[in-house]
Amino acid sequence: MAEFDLLPKGTVVVTDKNLDRPATSDSARPFSVREQIGDILFRSIARSAGGITVGIMLAVGLFLALNGSQAISAAGFNFLTEQAWQPQAHKFGIAAVLSGTVTIAIIALCVSFPLAFGTALLISEVLPDRLKSLVIPVVDLMAAVPSVIFGLWGVFFLQANVIPVSQFMSTFLGWIPFFAVTDAQGNHLTEPSAFTSSAFIAGIVVGLMVVPTQTSVMREAFSQAPIGEREGALALGSTRWGMIQAVVLPFGRGGIIGGTMLGLGRALGETIAVYMIISPIFTINLQVLQSGTNSVSSLIALRYGESTPFGLSALMAAGLVLFLITMAINFTASSIVARSRSGADN
Repeated sequence: MAEFDLLPKGTVVVTDKNLDRPATSDSARPFSVREQIGDILFRSIARSAGGITVGIMLAVGLFLALNGSQAISAAGFNFLTEQAWQPQAHKFGIAAVLSGTVTIAIIALCVSFPLAFGTALLISEVLPDRLKSLVIPVVDLMAAVPSVIFGLWGVFFLQANVIPVSQFMSTFLGWIPFFAVTDAQGNHLTEPSAFTSSAFIAGIVVGLMVVPTQTSVMREAFSQAPIGEREGALALGSTRWGMIQAVVLPFGRGGIIGGTMLGLGRALGETIAVYMIISPIFTINLQVLQSGTNSVSSLIALRYGESTPFGLSALMAAGLVLFLITMAINFTASSIVARSRSGADN
């Protein structure tokens, strides 16, 4: 009993036949929990699904790398700088098509970002709950519309209505190189045929296609803004727009950036709609209003059926470059969105 007297006053002593010393209430006690079969199955299925998804992605990249290695080794670094596409003459590269891909994607973002941002704020901050339940499914269902429908709409309806806008922009903003429409001698063109099948028209169509994706991500980020901070801002006399500026937008910053980048990844890989609208050329065309552009995905769709084995390897190499760019953008966007949801960037 003498050693018990040395313990602090109030210590609970627990006797145990298998212990040579008393256990106190502050000491850790080992315990074991028997897992249920459902938990084990769920964990196994979730890990398998994640592993299969990553495995498929790696398999796609490996497939493209192996099949495109012949063309990459033959072209070398010129594959990224050459504009022409003549695999049969061993003179090919993706400089022109990659430039067109980026141009169309940037135009798409300029069109989609204001629409997605405004729609997300409208749904999360303005509409009553009854209208939200109607508008959210409608916006989300836009993502399910096939690309060919957007392409047909762009060719037969949008193009005819956008040409006058392109002519107006070229006339009054032609001093900006991107909006000028000129021939090889530098003469300004005004006839409607010079404005058809342009990167501008394709960018508008692709921009409307990525609006639902961007809106969904931004809306979710805005809706997670803390209700206490919202009410606190309003209680201090802030207007609704002031509350949005002070609370919602800072909290949803990650969602805005992530949604925009996810839309960019989607725009870079769009194929059918762009293929139906553009007039393919293999030169870098920085005049976005002028007829003629190209993209990596459209190049693959256009040349796949007629390619020789070496030409097919060149197309695989082009697809590999687009795959790596898209994966990098999507991974970056996913990490930003994840940080936004966890509150790590606030």
